[in-house]
Amino acid sequence: MPVVVVGQFRFPADRMDEARPAMRRVMEATRAEAGCIEYNYGEDVLDPGLIRVSEVWECRAQLDAHMQTPHMALWQQERAALGLTGRSIAVFEAGEPGPL
Repeated sequence: MPVVVVGQFRFPADRMDEARPAMRRVMEATRAEAGCIEYNYGEDVLDPGLIRVSEVWECRAQLDAHMQTPHMALWQQERAALGLTGRSIAVFEAGEPGPL
């Protein structure tokens, strides 16, 4: 069953120029993983430093495997060093997609 991940986290606004390359690296590596349908970070245009997260995975097992990858271990170190705060991320089981 597909799973959807949504949430947010925050970097200090003055660290965003440093954070973007690290976010790009983890996004590119993750998008190449088996089971990854979508993996996105987006900067909130009204709230500097706020990053919105959206992910779609084919199943929970693939999301769990993603969390054990070397690039996620590196990302955890990088984001801590950049001052990440306010991390709030949730996982939802999804049905078949349909039009809105």
